[in-house]
Amino acid sequence: MTQLETKYDPKQVESKWTEFWDQKKYARGDESIEKESFSIVIPPPNVTGSLHIGHAFNNVLQDILTRWKRMSGFNALWQPGTDHAGIATQNVVEKQLKKEGTDREALGREQFIERVWQWKEESGGNINRQLVRLGGSMDWDRNRFTMDEGLSKAVREVFVSLHEEGLIYKGDYIINWCPRCQTALSDLEVEHEEKTGHLYHLKYFFSNEDKFLTIATTRPETLLGDTAVAINPKDPRYIDCKEKTVQLPILNRSLPIIEDSYVDIEFGTGALKVTPAHDPNDFEIGQRHNLPSINVMNPDGTMNEKAGIYQGLDRFECRKKLVEDLTDSKTLVKIEEIAHSVGHCYRCQTLVEPFLSKQWFVKAKILAQPAIEAVKSGKIKIVPKFWENTYFEWMENIRDWCISRQIWWGHQIPAWICDDCGEMTVAKESPTNCKSCNGSALTQDSDVLDTWFSSALWPFSTLGWPEKTKSLERYYPTSVLVTGFDILFFWVARMIMMGLKFMDDVPFKYVYIHALVRDAEGQKMSKTKGNVIDPLLMMDKFGTDALRFTLAAFAAQGRDVKLAEDRIEGYRNFCNKIWNASRFALMHLEDYRGDCNLTKDLKLDLTDRWIISRLNGTCREVDQALNEFKFNEASSSIYKFIWQEFCDWYIELLKPRLFSKSDDRFVAQNVLAHVLESCLKLLHPFMPFITEEIWQKLPIQGESIMIAAFPQYQQEREDQKAEMTMDLIMNVVTAVRNIRGEMNINPGQKLDLLIETKDTELQNIINDNVHYIKDIAKAENVSVSDSQTKPDIAASVVLNKMDLIVPLEGVVDFEEEKKRIQKELKKIEKDLIVLNKKLSNPNFVDKAPPEVIEKDRGRQTNLSEKQFKLLAHLKTVEQGIV
Repeated sequence: MTQLETKYDPKQVESKWTEFWDQKKYARGDESIEKESFSIVIPPPNVTGSLHIGHAFNNVLQDILTRWKRMSGFNALWQPGTDHAGIATQNVVEKQLKKEGTDREALGREQFIERVWQWKEESGGNINRQLVRLGGSMDWDRNRFTMDEGLSKAVREVFVSLHEEGLIYKGDYIINWCPRCQTALSDLEVEHEEKTGHLYHLKYFFSNEDKFLTIATTRPETLLGDTAVAINPKDPRYIDCKEKTVQLPILNRSLPIIEDSYVDIEFGTGALKVTPAHDPNDFEIGQRHNLPSINVMNPDGTMNEKAGIYQGLDRFECRKKLVEDLTDSKTLVKIEEIAHSVGHCYRCQTLVEPFLSKQWFVKAKILAQPAIEAVKSGKIKIVPKFWENTYFEWMENIRDWCISRQIWWGHQIPAWICDDCGEMTVAKESPTNCKSCNGSALTQDSDVLDTWFSSALWPFSTLGWPEKTKSLERYYPTSVLVTGFDILFFWVARMIMMGLKFMDDVPFKYVYIHALVRDAEGQKMSKTKGNVIDPLLMMDKFGTDALRFTLAAFAAQGRDVKLAEDRIEGYRNFCNKIWNASRFALMHLEDYRGDCNLTKDLKLDLTDRWIISRLNGTCREVDQALNEFKFNEASSSIYKFIWQEFCDWYIELLKPRLFSKSDDRFVAQNVLAHVLESCLKLLHPFMPFITEEIWQKLPIQGESIMIAAFPQYQQEREDQKAEMTMDLIMNVVTAVRNIRGEMNINPGQKLDLLIETKDTELQNIINDNVHYIKDIAKAENVSVSDSQTKPDIAASVVLNKMDLIVPLEGVVDFEEEKKRIQKELKKIEKDLIVLNKKLSNPNFVDKAPPEVIEKDRGRQTNLSEKQFKLLAHLKTVEQGIV
């Protein structure tokens, strides 16, 4: 039997098995296999992307589910792919061109798109290589890209179908506009941030009167596009204002006063300037009252000819000059400082401008209704469930989805304008003639579709739709979607709408929404804060398995992951523990002639029955936790079983039998091999590399642990009696060990142990298994009776109807121990003075972050508890000093 190296080397092991799994195609989804299917689609990372900790977290969880289901006998498919990321990718290439002293306009559209494709081929596969390194068991033969031929066909099919049904239209609409990217943004692509701004109070004089209305605005430059002033019809202050007009400051244009119930009587003066071309609410008011829309800005954020004397100024320069002019004309009443929410472009952080333009839209409300019902009926279950309320709130208030973008990289909208008659032709294939006049001079709409449009088709387009493929038949609907809450509406809701519309079925049965990965203090990671944890560096430093297990161990539902390097290092130590335990096992299986299955009719001792029963219980816990997407509970069960029960207890208890030459040695070897292999299989979805490396050394038949059977709970292996007995023995041993630690007794020092209990059943159990207590607790003499004479100097503990007494005479140097305890007490007292002073200081408590205060209070509690214990020990020690 081949032995393991002395130390675990993740780099060498990871590259070896990555290549092996790829060659063997174990991750391949095979439609011809008649097994129950499990399928999952990756949230496609941007083709521009590099693996960050959020990607790592999301993909580790997906891989755990996929490996677990594959080992559990399912026909598993994890569908990989990347997103073309329209704005992001175009920005990357535009920056390259800028460095070269040119731009996309100079190249022209066709050459620019060729340049982006070239960049994609050279650099776009980086994220996929990193996902492979993370251990992702995707079917890479099925790798898709949102702009490959098949997906482009699906996009056109959907666009044309929705357009023919009247669910896609082109019209004037107020949209979010980024002057830097010069493109429309959907509501979800605007990031809002609380900022300090100003509220400008202005006089709007009544026509031919000295009286005026005071109107407030945060964007005075937009008043140049005002076309009315609105009041609430129920506002008693303005009963006499009906049918009057006011004069627009600076431009002196006459504006009607209109009545609209949208106006909030309680806000400001109750009079609202209406600028239909530059505010979404004003646009709606304008539609209701047939007001003209005057757009006073150019797409780049400068003022146009309708801004009069301010033409050519940047919007913020215009604001400054206009405020000066309003001040000079005595029209400005006051400037008030306020806090308000300001929208920024999610890509470049430029201040977004509400802007009137012609755009393409999807009538989302019609598509949203079946998507709402799918979740309400339970056809789709969102986990954790509390996210359903957020989903419903957004879906029930959904607005039409602006799907056009004024960039070049992406799916160009399949609509053509006839140069002769001006009519539009929308078609799946590029037309040669106008459908209205048969003219041949056609120009395609220059806009491209929002990236999320093609992503919304991902669960079925990646499986071959619009063709009726075997992949669709076998793997759609998919089993689960694993994603972050930040794209619940960007992507998840839209996939549900499109899946129901074009597949007449939900795209997935479960949506598991994981939380964010934050730093150890709960702060959001950012380069500016310097608290970013790079998963690639962590894999280099601690190994991929350690990173994977850490992420799973902290993946509690509804709770953000607080990640720190030392936590990853802690699970690297877990890898080392598994490695060392496996090395020990393999050394003692050198002459073993069996396999890893339990041989029938074995004469099992108590520890064997106990470990088999606990293994069985762990199998049930892990399976149940993964079924409920409780990754932290599954990993915790595995960790506790392997580290505490298998390594710390069973292997220690097994050693005398392994070193013996009796027939019982084979039994010990068989159980050891079986439990070790089962541990590796339970752990494999979480730590694929180290488990494959060790598994390959075991006496097993099979090619890879990746396709081995996942351990299942078997009722006949449950042994509650063995578990209760071992719990009692372990509690006794642990109590003795605690006394050693507290009294600073050498671990190898033999002790006497007196156990007093009136429970005859407990007496019998201890007497029957006293050899375990002697071996593990290093107890030379163990006396069990219903009455013990307690020595004058002894440490004792009450445990489960028992008094455990350890005589200390001749075991402890009381003088030296007293000095040690007093020294430690002094240090604790000093630390507590500092902490108490800090935590009683109102300035510190009011200003310090909550997590810092919590940490200090926890330390204060721990020190106080330690102080209490040491004082009790000091009392015992002083009794031994004559």
